[in-house]
Amino acid sequence: MPEKKLAGKTALVTGASSGIGRSTALKLAALGAHVYATGRRQEALDELVGIAEHAGGTITPEAFDIRDYDKFQGLIERAEADTGTFNILVNNAGLSHPDGIVDGDPEKWREMLEVNILSLLAGSQKAIQVMRKGGHEGHIVHISSIAARSDASGVYGGTKAMVSALATTMRKDLEDDPIRVVNVCPGAVITNFARNFPPDYINAMLQSLGIDIEFKPGMTLPPEVHDKVNAAASQLLLHADDIARAVVYGVTQPINVDVFEITVRPAKSLQLPDG
Repeated sequence: MPEKKLAGKTALVTGASSGIGRSTALKLAALGAHVYATGRRQEALDELVGIAEHAGGTITPEAFDIRDYDKFQGLIERAEADTGTFNILVNNAGLSHPDGIVDGDPEKWREMLEVNILSLLAGSQKAIQVMRKGGHEGHIVHISSIAARSDASGVYGGTKAMVSALATTMRKDLEDDPIRVVNVCPGAVITNFARNFPPDYINAMLQSLGIDIEFKPGMTLPPEVHDKVNAAASQLLLHADDIARAVVYGVTQPINVDVFEITVRPAKSLQLPDG
Protein backbone atom coordinates (compact mmCIF):
# COMPACT_ATOMS: atom_id res chain seq x y z
CA MET A 1 0.00 0.00 0.00
CA PRO A 2 1.37 3.45 -0.93
CA GLU A 3 1.98 5.98 1.82
CA LYS A 4 -1.10 8.20 2.19
CA LYS A 5 0.78 11.43 1.53
CA LEU A 6 -2.42 13.22 0.52
CA ALA A 7 -4.69 12.02 3.31
CA GLY A 8 -7.17 14.74 4.24
CA LYS A 9 -6.71 16.54 0.91
CA THR A 10 -9.37 17.19 -1.72
CA ALA A 11 -8.55 17.21 -5.42
CA LEU A 12 -10.39 17.73 -8.68
CA VAL A 13 -9.12 16.27 -11.97
CA THR A 14 -10.66 17.27 -15.31
CA GLY A 15 -10.67 15.00 -18.34
CA ALA A 16 -10.52 11.97 -16.07
CA SER A 17 -12.47 9.59 -18.32
CA SER A 18 -9.25 8.33 -19.90
CA GLY A 19 -5.54 8.90 -20.41
CA ILE A 20 -3.57 11.28 -18.23
CA GLY A 21 -6.62 12.41 -16.26
CA ARG A 22 -7.64 8.84 -15.47
CA SER A 23 -4.16 7.87 -14.29
CA THR A 24 -3.79 11.05 -12.26
CA ALA A 25 -7.14 10.64 -10.52
CA LEU A 26 -6.28 7.07 -9.53
CA LYS A 27 -2.82 7.96 -8.24
CA LEU A 28 -4.09 10.90 -6.18
CA ALA A 29 -6.84 8.72 -4.71
CA ALA A 30 -4.31 5.97 -3.90
CA LEU A 31 -2.34 8.54 -1.91
CA GLY A 32 -5.38 9.37 0.21
CA ALA A 33 -6.93 12.39 -1.53
CA HIS A 34 -10.69 12.55 -2.03
CA VAL A 35 -10.75 13.02 -5.79
CA TYR A 36 -13.57 14.60 -7.76
CA ALA A 37 -13.21 13.30 -11.32
CA THR A 38 -14.84 15.00 -14.30
CA GLY A 39 -15.24 13.90 -17.89
CA ARG A 40 -17.88 13.36 -20.54
CA ARG A 41 -18.32 9.59 -20.15
CA GLN A 42 -20.21 8.54 -17.02
CA GLU A 43 -19.49 4.84 -17.54
CA ALA A 44 -15.73 5.45 -17.64
CA LEU A 45 -15.90 7.61 -14.51
CA ASP A 46 -17.97 5.00 -12.67
CA GLU A 47 -15.29 2.42 -13.50
CA LEU A 48 -12.72 4.69 -11.85
CA VAL A 49 -14.76 4.70 -8.65
CA GLY A 50 -14.61 0.91 -8.43
CA ILE A 51 -10.87 0.76 -9.13
CA ALA A 52 -10.16 3.43 -6.51
CA GLU A 53 -12.37 1.78 -3.89
CA HIS A 54 -10.64 -1.56 -4.43
CA ALA A 55 -7.34 0.18 -3.62
CA GLY A 56 -8.79 1.97 -0.60
CA GLY A 57 -9.29 5.33 -2.31
CA THR A 58 -12.22 7.67 -2.85
CA ILE A 59 -13.36 9.15 -6.17
CA THR A 60 -16.55 11.13 -6.72
CA PRO A 61 -17.52 11.14 -10.43
CA GLU A 62 -19.23 14.01 -12.23
CA ALA A 63 -19.91 13.68 -15.96
CA PHE A 64 -20.41 16.93 -17.87
CA ASP A 65 -18.97 19.05 -20.66
CA ILE A 66 -16.08 21.05 -19.16
CA ARG A 67 -17.29 24.02 -21.23
CA ASP A 68 -20.17 24.35 -18.78
CA TYR A 69 -18.13 26.77 -16.68
CA ASP A 70 -20.88 27.39 -14.13
CA LYS A 71 -21.12 23.65 -13.42
CA PHE A 72 -17.32 23.35 -13.27
CA GLN A 73 -16.96 26.19 -10.80
CA GLY A 74 -19.94 24.92 -8.82
CA LEU A 75 -18.31 21.51 -8.46
CA ILE A 76 -15.19 23.08 -6.96
CA GLU A 77 -17.34 24.89 -4.43
CA ARG A 78 -19.27 21.68 -3.68
CA ALA A 79 -16.09 19.66 -3.24
CA GLU A 80 -14.87 22.13 -0.62
CA ALA A 81 -18.26 22.23 1.10
CA ASP A 82 -18.53 18.43 1.20
CA THR A 83 -15.01 17.72 2.46
CA GLY A 84 -14.10 20.89 4.32
CA THR A 85 -11.10 21.64 2.14
CA PHE A 86 -9.88 22.04 -1.45
CA ASN A 87 -6.22 21.56 -2.24
CA ILE A 88 -5.50 20.34 -5.78
CA LEU A 89 -6.91 21.25 -9.18
CA VAL A 90 -5.52 19.36 -12.17
CA ASN A 91 -6.48 21.15 -15.40
CA ASN A 92 -6.04 18.17 -17.69
CA ALA A 93 -9.03 18.32 -20.06
CA GLY A 94 -7.92 19.21 -23.56
CA LEU A 95 -8.31 18.31 -27.19
CA SER A 96 -6.58 18.78 -30.50
CA HIS A 97 -7.80 19.23 -34.05
CA PRO A 98 -4.60 18.93 -36.10
CA ASP A 99 -5.90 20.85 -39.13
CA GLY A 100 -3.59 23.60 -40.37
CA ILE A 101 -4.32 27.30 -40.09
CA VAL A 102 -4.79 27.79 -43.82
CA ASP A 103 -7.40 25.05 -44.23
CA GLY A 104 -8.67 24.68 -40.66
CA ASP A 105 -12.23 24.95 -39.41
CA PRO A 106 -12.78 28.01 -37.16
CA GLU A 107 -15.40 26.10 -35.16
CA LYS A 108 -12.77 23.51 -34.26
CA TRP A 109 -10.47 26.35 -33.22
CA ARG A 110 -13.25 27.68 -31.01
CA GLU A 111 -13.67 24.27 -29.38
CA MET A 112 -9.96 24.05 -28.60
CA LEU A 113 -9.92 27.55 -27.14
CA GLU A 114 -12.99 26.84 -25.00
CA VAL A 115 -11.71 23.51 -23.66
CA ASN A 116 -7.97 24.11 -23.50
CA ILE A 117 -8.00 27.74 -22.31
CA LEU A 118 -11.34 29.03 -21.02
CA SER A 119 -12.15 25.97 -18.92
CA LEU A 120 -8.66 26.15 -17.39
CA LEU A 121 -9.20 29.81 -16.54
CA ALA A 122 -12.67 29.22 -15.08
CA GLY A 123 -11.48 26.34 -12.92
CA SER A 124 -8.32 28.06 -11.77
CA GLN A 125 -10.22 31.23 -10.87
CA LYS A 126 -12.68 29.37 -8.67
CA ALA A 127 -10.00 27.15 -7.12
CA ILE A 128 -7.98 30.21 -6.09
CA GLN A 129 -11.07 31.91 -4.66
CA VAL A 130 -12.04 28.81 -2.67
CA MET A 131 -8.51 28.21 -1.40
CA ARG A 132 -8.13 31.83 -0.31
CA LYS A 133 -11.52 32.01 1.37
CA GLY A 134 -10.99 28.74 3.24
CA GLY A 135 -7.33 29.35 4.04
CA HIS A 136 -6.35 26.12 2.28
CA GLU A 137 -2.86 25.35 1.03
CA GLY A 138 -2.85 23.87 -2.42
CA HIS A 139 -1.63 23.34 -5.95
CA ILE A 140 -3.01 24.22 -9.36
CA VAL A 141 -1.66 21.93 -12.07
CA HIS A 142 -1.81 22.69 -15.77
CA ILE A 143 -1.22 19.91 -18.28
CA SER A 144 0.47 21.82 -21.10
CA SER A 145 2.54 20.19 -23.87
CA ILE A 146 5.89 20.34 -25.60
CA ALA A 147 3.75 21.40 -28.58
CA ALA A 148 3.81 24.84 -26.95
CA ARG A 149 7.45 25.11 -28.06
CA SER A 150 7.06 23.66 -31.55
CA ASP A 151 6.96 25.61 -34.81
CA ALA A 152 4.73 22.96 -36.42
CA SER A 153 1.93 22.34 -33.92
CA GLY A 154 -0.77 24.56 -35.38
CA VAL A 155 -3.57 26.13 -33.38
CA TYR A 156 -3.34 23.40 -30.76
CA GLY A 157 0.26 24.36 -30.05
CA GLY A 158 -0.88 27.95 -29.75
CA THR A 159 -3.42 27.00 -27.08
CA LYS A 160 -0.76 25.11 -25.13
CA ALA A 161 1.64 28.05 -25.41
CA MET A 162 -1.09 30.09 -23.75
CA VAL A 163 -1.54 27.43 -21.06
CA SER A 164 2.15 27.74 -20.21
CA ALA A 165 1.98 31.55 -20.32
CA LEU A 166 -1.02 31.54 -17.98
CA ALA A 167 0.85 29.27 -15.58
CA THR A 168 3.68 31.82 -15.45
CA THR A 169 1.22 34.62 -14.74
CA MET A 170 -0.59 32.64 -12.04
CA ARG A 171 2.70 31.73 -10.39
CA LYS A 172 3.55 35.42 -10.07
CA ASP A 173 0.06 36.36 -8.89
CA LEU A 174 0.13 33.68 -6.17
CA GLU A 175 3.60 34.30 -4.73
CA ASP A 176 2.10 35.67 -1.50
CA ASP A 177 -0.41 32.82 -1.18
CA PRO A 178 0.19 29.24 0.00
CA ILE A 179 -0.83 28.13 -3.50
CA ARG A 180 1.73 26.75 -5.93
CA VAL A 181 1.38 26.34 -9.71
CA VAL A 182 2.76 23.28 -11.50
CA ASN A 183 3.01 23.33 -15.30
CA VAL A 184 3.53 19.83 -16.74
CA CYS A 185 4.68 19.56 -20.37
CA PRO A 186 4.32 16.02 -21.74
CA GLY A 187 5.86 14.76 -24.93
CA ALA A 188 4.12 12.08 -27.00
CA VAL A 189 1.77 10.04 -24.79
CA ILE A 190 -0.53 7.20 -25.76
CA THR A 191 -3.96 8.62 -24.83
CA ASN A 192 -7.28 9.29 -26.55
CA PHE A 193 -5.96 12.77 -27.26
CA ALA A 194 -5.30 11.57 -30.84
CA ARG A 195 -8.96 10.74 -31.50
CA ASN A 196 -9.21 13.62 -33.99
CA PHE A 197 -6.01 12.73 -35.84
CA PRO A 198 -6.25 11.36 -39.42
CA PRO A 199 -7.38 7.69 -39.21
CA ASP A 200 -4.81 6.61 -41.81
CA TYR A 201 -2.02 7.90 -39.56
CA ILE A 202 -3.34 6.17 -36.43
CA ASN A 203 -4.08 2.89 -38.22
CA ALA A 204 -0.64 2.83 -39.80
CA MET A 205 0.94 3.31 -36.38
CA LEU A 206 -1.21 0.59 -34.77
CA GLN A 207 -0.46 -1.85 -37.57
CA SER A 208 3.27 -1.16 -37.36
CA LEU A 209 3.09 -2.14 -33.68
CA GLY A 210 1.21 -5.36 -34.45
CA ILE A 211 -2.07 -4.18 -32.91
CA ASP A 212 -5.08 -5.38 -34.90
CA ILE A 213 -7.66 -2.63 -34.33
CA GLU A 214 -9.29 -0.41 -36.93
CA PHE A 215 -9.29 3.17 -35.66
CA LYS A 216 -12.15 5.43 -36.73
CA PRO A 217 -12.50 9.20 -36.22
CA GLY A 218 -13.46 10.06 -32.65
CA MET A 219 -12.89 6.50 -31.45
CA THR A 220 -11.98 5.98 -27.80
CA LEU A 221 -9.41 3.24 -27.27
CA PRO A 222 -9.72 1.26 -24.03
CA PRO A 223 -6.94 1.36 -21.40
CA GLU A 224 -5.75 -2.15 -22.29
CA VAL A 225 -5.00 -1.00 -25.85
CA HIS A 226 -3.03 1.94 -24.44
CA ASP A 227 -1.00 -0.57 -22.42
CA LYS A 228 -0.32 -2.67 -25.52
CA VAL A 229 0.79 0.34 -27.56
CA ASN A 230 3.07 1.54 -24.78
CA ALA A 231 4.58 -1.92 -24.34
CA ALA A 232 5.30 -2.12 -28.07
CA ALA A 233 6.68 1.42 -28.39
CA SER A 234 7.89 2.47 -24.95
CA GLN A 235 10.83 4.35 -26.46
CA LEU A 236 8.52 6.48 -28.62
CA LEU A 237 5.40 6.92 -26.50
CA LEU A 238 4.98 7.66 -22.82
CA HIS A 239 2.27 5.99 -20.76
CA ALA A 240 -0.29 8.19 -19.01
CA ASP A 241 1.10 6.91 -15.71
CA ASP A 242 4.41 8.60 -16.51
CA ILE A 243 2.69 11.99 -16.55
CA ALA A 244 0.56 11.19 -13.51
CA ARG A 245 3.74 10.50 -11.51
CA ALA A 246 5.03 13.93 -12.48
CA VAL A 247 1.81 15.50 -11.21
CA VAL A 248 2.10 13.56 -7.96
CA TYR A 249 5.68 14.74 -7.50
CA GLY A 250 4.65 18.36 -7.95
CA VAL A 251 1.69 18.30 -5.55
CA THR A 252 3.44 16.38 -2.78
CA GLN A 253 6.25 18.88 -2.27
CA PRO A 254 6.20 21.23 0.75
CA ILE A 255 4.22 24.39 0.04
CA ASN A 256 7.39 26.50 0.27
CA VAL A 257 8.87 24.54 -2.65
CA ASP A 258 7.85 25.74 -6.11
CA VAL A 259 8.14 22.92 -8.65
CA PHE A 260 6.89 25.15 -11.42
CA GLU A 261 7.59 23.27 -14.64
CA ILE A 262 8.14 19.58 -15.38
CA THR A 263 8.88 18.35 -18.90
CA VAL A 264 8.41 14.62 -19.49
CA ARG A 265 9.43 13.13 -22.84
CA PRO A 266 9.92 9.65 -24.28
CA ALA A 267 13.46 8.51 -25.04
CA LYS A 268 13.00 9.00 -28.78
CA SER A 269 11.12 11.60 -30.81
CA LEU A 270 7.86 10.67 -32.53
CA GLN A 271 6.86 12.47 -35.73
CA LEU A 272 3.26 13.64 -35.32
CA PRO A 273 1.04 15.03 -38.10
CA ASP A 274 1.64 18.73 -38.72
CA GLY A 275 -1.11 21.03 -37.51
